[in-house]
Amino acid sequence: MKTFFSCLLFLTVLCCKDNYIRPVKVTEVDIKTVVEDSLLSIRALDFNDEYIFYGSADHIGKYALNPQFKINLNDLSTSNGKHHLKNIITHNDVPLNFRAIHQVNGNVLAISIANPAKLYKIDRKSSDPKLVYEEGNASVFYDAMNFWNEKEGIAIGDPTEDCMSIIVTRDGGNNWKKLPCDILPKAEEGEAAFAASDTNIAIIGDHTWVATGGKMSRVLYSSDKGKTWNIFNTPIVQGKETTGMYSIDFYDERNGFAIGGDYTKPNDTLANKIRTKDGGKTWQIVANGKGPGYRSCVQYLPNRSAKELVAVGFNGIDYSNDSGNTWKHLSNEGFYTIRFLNDSVAYAAGRGRISKLTFR
Repeated sequence: MKTFFSCLLFLTVLCCKDNYIRPVKVTEVDIKTVVEDSLLSIRALDFNDEYIFYGSADHIGKYALNPQFKINLNDLSTSNGKHHLKNIITHNDVPLNFRAIHQVNGNVLAISIANPAKLYKIDRKSSDPKLVYEEGNASVFYDAMNFWNEKEGIAIGDPTEDCMSIIVTRDGGNNWKKLPCDILPKAEEGEAAFAASDTNIAIIGDHTWVATGGKMSRVLYSSDKGKTWNIFNTPIVQGKETTGMYSIDFYDERNGFAIGGDYTKPNDTLANKIRTKDGGKTWQIVANGKGPGYRSCVQYLPNRSAKELVAVGFNGIDYSNDSGNTWKHLSNEGFYTIRFLNDSVAYAAGRGRISKLTFR
């Protein structure tokens, strides 16, 4: 009897530890539309407790998750405050296309694709975009943005010289500086990046991984927030302008995953999913010839020991509970990008909508 109670106490303590992870296998996903507009085309998404922020083909958007309830004493009416704001910014009367966005304490930063690249900051208490960086070049094309902390951030784009374009801020996005090619790995012919889901950059602490794609698909790595860089080769499918990594994510400093393929051949499943267990130095192809074909975004589920992943693309939603070795197709609903709120709820966006996804 004493032995029984000792075992019971041990199990109780084990189950109550903060780092204990209850194994859960996702079998389905519930999709609830949050924003719907046939004109939307969203490849960049971020959020906080108050708003969803996104970049679309013709504007920067902000959607209130809990619209403020207002009372008008003049006519004794009630209404919800304005909950969906759009900033349409033009160049030569043409709306700019934003595919990279990030919010820091409610302040939004977004950079446009193509020439000229324009990076705007919208302060939390303002609706007026402020231009904080501009770059003109026939080859300029920025693909993704991420931040190490509240002050330091990075955006990456296609080469304009003989290296990937990388700009960095150290003051919360008010000023940006482009890194010179003499401190960056030289880009190979046909190497660029894809502005498909704003997930070309993965950050864990001071560590940074940047996924390139095209005729050459490699990983640029920095251990010191962009001050120095190394380059790692990958075995993902490459060799054409439309092949390579479209998305990369890291669970911790060692475990990472990347997905892509060829969007012109979305059903091809050969060599389009790769995994690392040594911080990106070496990569292995997983689920070769099986599981999802081309996908534009992959993300780890939080607090799941680098075991559970979700990938989305215009051909649907897929899930793995064994670090990418096998996959379950959950839905044919198409999305371009996804971000997790916790280990079972995420927001996803694509053509015409933003949705809340609950994984069960």
